[in-house]
Amino acid sequence: MVNAMVEINNYSVQLGKFKLNQINLNIGEKEIFAVLGRTGSGKTVLLESVAGFYRKFSGKVMIQGIPVIDVPLEKRNIGFVYQDFGLFPHMTVFDNITYGLKIRKIDKGVQKERVDKMAEILSIGHILKQYPGTLSGGERQRTALARALILNPQLLLMDEPFSSLDPATKENMYDQINKIHDIFGCTILFVTHDFNEAQRMANRIGIMVNGELKAIRKSTDLFERCQDEEINQFLGSNYERSVHE
Repeated sequence: MVNAMVEINNYSVQLGKFKLNQINLNIGEKEIFAVLGRTGSGKTVLLESVAGFYRKFSGKVMIQGIPVIDVPLEKRNIGFVYQDFGLFPHMTVFDNITYGLKIRKIDKGVQKERVDKMAEILSIGHILKQYPGTLSGGERQRTALARALILNPQLLLMDEPFSSLDPATKENMYDQINKIHDIFGCTILFVTHDFNEAQRMANRIGIMVNGELKAIRKSTDLFERCQDEEINQFLGSNYERSVHE
């Protein structure tokens, strides 16, 4: 792929009894890519592998042509949003967002400027002095996004980012992610078990089944039948729904 942001070649990792097996995937710069699969299929392990969390594996994971594990953690230029948002409960929203900046010893004046800009983009200026325990799901999500984006990452990884949100908040967050993509121009890789979400957000979708990346499809072609019965079974009744819509 020309101008690939993420290149995964014959990548396998064993975690206890679970194995992520022979993954091959290229994701282009500024692409929004979804990994779709059931719970336990290996979606999060794949996401963590892209982030460089594992040391014992076979194959390669490269970010812009460089093996991710060869780059120090603080220089990987990757933002990560966890399923439970991963906010520090004892810190205010402001302090959560600036955490990465403080670690890098960024000037306090610059910190405030960046937070003010991020708060405007994500509409969270009114909660900067609050603590995570007082926030709604959507506010926690936007805070987590602000913390991940404050360092202007080239690659944003999101683990089931909308799973705990109510339908109305989800719709708002879909719009927020598209806005973020337009403003920051970052590549986005997210994992989900929601068919509609994958189609709504992504340019392409990878289908994970039992630790294997079984197929990669354009979002418009997600429900096309194929000769692989594992894929057909996973997509299941959604074929019938897509035919009648």
